[in-house]
Amino acid sequence: MLDPKKLEDLAKQIADAVPPGVKNVAEGLETKVKQVLQSQLSRLDFVSREEFDVQTMVLQRTREKLEALEARVEALEGGSEAKKDAEKAE
Repeated sequence: MLDPKKLEDLAKQIADAVPPGVKNVAEGLETKVKQVLQSQLSRLDFVSREEFDVQTMVLQRTREKLEALEARVEALEGGSEAKKDAEKAE
């Protein structure tokens, strides 16, 4: 979800950039800009920082498990290679 404070600040910056003469003609410009921004930004597919952080931790744990499994497979394959070599030597 978008931070309302940041959205309000952005709308204020845009409204402040408008020349004073135009501002007088268009009362409530800041409110209108905020409404348009909120409408347009709500269409975008954003995730919250909290959700991003959770998914980052899940990915890290998955990587750790994958590395452990790769090491285990490598050890098992190494053990079977040694066994084959011993059988060939007999």
